[in-house]
Amino acid sequence: MSDYNTTYFTNPSTFILQGIPGLEAAHAWISIPFFIMYIITILGNFTILFIVKMEPSLHEPMYYFLCMLAITDLVLSTSTLPTILSNFWFNSKEIDFSACLTQLYFVHSFSAIESGILVAMALDRYVAICHPLRHSTILNNPVVAKICLAAVLQGAILVLPFPILARQWPYCRTNIIPYTHCEHMPVVKLACSDIHISSYYGLFLLFCFCGLYVIFIVISYTQILRAIFRLPTKDARLKTFGTCISHLCVILTFYTPNLFSSLMTRFGLKMPLHLHILLANIYLLVPPMLNPIIYGVRTKQIRDRLLGLFTLKGK
Repeated sequence: MSDYNTTYFTNPSTFILQGIPGLEAAHAWISIPFFIMYIITILGNFTILFIVKMEPSLHEPMYYFLCMLAITDLVLSTSTLPTILSNFWFNSKEIDFSACLTQLYFVHSFSAIESGILVAMALDRYVAICHPLRHSTILNNPVVAKICLAAVLQGAILVLPFPILARQWPYCRTNIIPYTHCEHMPVVKLACSDIHISSYYGLFLLFCFCGLYVIFIVISYTQILRAIFRLPTKDARLKTFGTCISHLCVILTFYTPNLFSSLMTRFGLKMPLHLHILLANIYLLVPPMLNPIIYGVRTKQIRDRLLGLFTLKGK
């Protein structure tokens, strides 16, 4: 392993993923909850996709966006978890330079796509509550398709400079990444040239996805709350607000660890490295696992259909 520390190169052929520095002895144990969360993520999100496809009453904008969220979560977790588990189980630490940049791109682009989908879901709740009679007219199928396409394109295009810039930098310090997978800042910090362009562009995207998008969501929910408080009865207010709880929970589980992880990785806040890395993995593992559970428990139509499936199997 010492050879990796003393190798000098312009462009590495491979990177070495160190995993979680300081917790190498516990990698096998840490892999158990990681693997369990990955299995729950796969089963939960495929279940959401299956139920929405099979139930005609769920062919509505809210559930179309939910399917997009499920697909995004599947790609986001699958782009990293096999690499992490392979490292933990088989000590397979090497990753090809191009494969690392591809993984980096998938992690950040699909995180950006998920941000766009959450904004689209906030728009759906706003229209459903503030303009209920025009909901099906405003958010018809062609409009929903365009919103989904816009969410995908903004993530795919805006994140594209990350791997392009990372490929341009010379790497002459080390090819060891003290991380479980390839992400933007841990990779470009290994470069031996001025990386301010990458850093500033990363901050710009962070401002867009965790700043502007959150502001848009807050504005949407401000209007939603105003509409809810104008309802005549307490039961009507609680019932209407209940349709938003799932979305609010998903927003909190996605943005909170994502924001803290991005800021700590970028500015090196005083925290042990292994805690940095564990937090970075939380936003890749926990939201994709919790999203189908939250919607499965909180959404009556999905819950009833799921119970119906188990009832049929029981017979």
